[in-house]
Amino acid sequence: QVQLVASGGGLVQAGGSLRLSCAASVSIFSINTMGWYRQAPGKQRELVASITSGGTTSYADSMKGRFTISRDIAKNTAHLQMNSLKPEDTAVYYCYAEKAYRYWGQGTQVTVST
Repeated sequence: QVQLVASGGGLVQAGGSLRLSCAASVSIFSINTMGWYRQAPGKQRELVASITSGGTTSYADSMKGRFTISRDIAKNTAHLQMNSLKPEDTAVYYCYAEKAYRYWGQGTQVTVST
């Protein structure tokens, strides 16, 4: 069982930055992959970024160069640094962790105003 506590998010103007965090209840070395999905109103949930236990990162094309996923191993926490935010980045962001199953944190609202 993995519990995830998400934090961060909020309201920011276009071009601004936000950082999301996702704290796991277990060592992140025991987690195969951590990352974030997002879901905008009326749209399907989409993968934003992920990081493996080995540190390999992956991003959706529209996030490359703007978003950076990282880990704080000592705190068992993953971070998503989001820069150059656009109104279309407005969504609820969900962190997840995969071991034998996929576990989800609570959603975090990110709103980017024009």
